[in-house]
Amino acid sequence: MPLRLSMQLARGLDEADLSAAHFTESTIVEFGTSREVLFSCSTPLEFADLLRLRSSDGVFDFEASVVAVQYQPGKTIVAARFRKKVPNWIIKS
Repeated sequence: MPLRLSMQLARGLDEADLSAAHFTESTIVEFGTSREVLFSCSTPLEFADLLRLRSSDGVFDFEASVVAVQYQPGKTIVAARFRKKVPNWIIKS
């Protein structure tokens, strides 16, 4: 479903590094499901990279793993899957 949510992105090297990772860029989550998000970024990412995404208001702060990438000039299109259930992420009616 279309979302257009502003998020901050951090890349972690491993599980321990992820919680202390510094947010390096802002991005817009364009689409999402209850388990995945799709966004573009300028940070070079690869399959299985660990990410931390945080909403600009701090309400959502979650970890994800990259499941697909598509490289385009100047940006990377990323599909990432949440590493655990994110409560109240998308509420179905």
